[in-house]
Amino acid sequence: MPKLITTIDSAVRRKNARRCKERGIILPTLRQQMYPDTIPDAIKQQLQPIGLWDVDPLNLFRITWKNDIHSGLFGQPNFFELPSSLTGVPARIIGMVGKYFPTGAHKVGAAYGCLAPRLVSGTFDPEFDKAVWPSTGNYCRGGAFDCALLACPAVAILPEEMSPERFSWLREIGAEVIATPGCESNVKEIYDKCAELRTDPHNVILNQFDEFGNPFWHYHVTGNAIQEAWELVKTPSSRMSGFVSATGSAGTIAAGDFLKTLFPLLKTTASEALECPTLLLNGFGGHRIEGIGDKHVPWVHNVRHTDAVAAIRDEDCLRLLRLFNEPAGQEFLIGEGVPEAVVRKLPLLGISSIANLLASIKQAKYFEYNQDDVVFTIFTDSADLYRSRIEEQKALKGDYTSRQAALDLEAALNCQQIDNYLELSYRDKKRVHNLKYYTWVEQQGKTYEEILRQWEPEYWTETFENNLDALDAAIEEFNAL
Repeated sequence: MPKLITTIDSAVRRKNARRCKERGIILPTLRQQMYPDTIPDAIKQQLQPIGLWDVDPLNLFRITWKNDIHSGLFGQPNFFELPSSLTGVPARIIGMVGKYFPTGAHKVGAAYGCLAPRLVSGTFDPEFDKAVWPSTGNYCRGGAFDCALLACPAVAILPEEMSPERFSWLREIGAEVIATPGCESNVKEIYDKCAELRTDPHNVILNQFDEFGNPFWHYHVTGNAIQEAWELVKTPSSRMSGFVSATGSAGTIAAGDFLKTLFPLLKTTASEALECPTLLLNGFGGHRIEGIGDKHVPWVHNVRHTDAVAAIRDEDCLRLLRLFNEPAGQEFLIGEGVPEAVVRKLPLLGISSIANLLASIKQAKYFEYNQDDVVFTIFTDSADLYRSRIEEQKALKGDYTSRQAALDLEAALNCQQIDNYLELSYRDKKRVHNLKYYTWVEQQGKTYEEILRQWEPEYWTETFENNLDALDAAIEEFNAL
């Protein structure tokens, strides 16, 4: 099975620990990110006056779903329930809110899950190495932020057509930025740049698509946060029926693996862009749903636990981005009976969050869920990271009016049906799993034997369940050096 820590360089490990102490850096364990009430009181007191996005090493302890933006400390998981008056389905759809992470997106957690094992094992040396973060958006933001907190050099690689906000922020925080050709779906071009950089041994490639620290963090931290949210929202008749996540790097969707250990009948749906229907149709193409890179199946995706695929039109997401954020759109929704308190929170949804919402609606309609069925999904980031996209749409289509709001509500939301939704049979799952071969064995140097082992359930159970104690113990030992 894959282990997060396979080798230890004791000399570099001691040097890393000394470097952290000199800079006042304490690494949180994953359990502290899962349960921040266990963080020492002394650290909580120091955290309170520090801003959520401040480049302060104590903000490593804020890599959690439970940041309380009012107190400056921690509380319940951040989530947001969308009512039937908006979704048009009786099922309850609840999104975990990523805006309240440092950087404004939950990917900072996945980045920590990849970098922390390297630091505490001594397989990454900040004095000589650069952490390279290949990404289609938020992951390299998270990696650059983690590196800034830990005083490590960072290289961010992302497609040149991503939103301007991503590039400007990365440069401001001090990352070296490499823009590769293409758009959201041009992942191979990112891999080609990684192969070029790998020729220098001081470039440590932290590839979210094959680093098990990515899904491992989500399995434990995101999975437990959803379980806690469930305990807060359930009624005596409630059923935990669904979990929806964009495939992307297959990190977040691993939370569904955790939920299935508690709710075996839960259905996990992977959302992707209809313009690039990789899982749905072995397809390809470009699209505008930023943050969910595709055209391949990530090495770290446990396909056997994915029960369905929903393909979402990128135009629907962009239309709803305007509906949810333009004043005329919000006022129209209020006039249609959507509670004002809900409407004012809709900017919590960025473009991929809207895709997840639409996939949740498709799942609810496909399985004919009723008011007792609860579907959890992920609101990865907020509209704050896409203001330039809203302005681009305005320049392209003109000022937003109530008439356009009515058209967008009907055409992009109310008309979502079960088309482009595929419930995966055993053979369908095997087909999707087999797609890994062409990227990972033929191109990226993975072994034929391991891709066969990945089809066995034990591979994933051992990966996710058997590493937590070892990693947390290694972090605690590191902090004590």
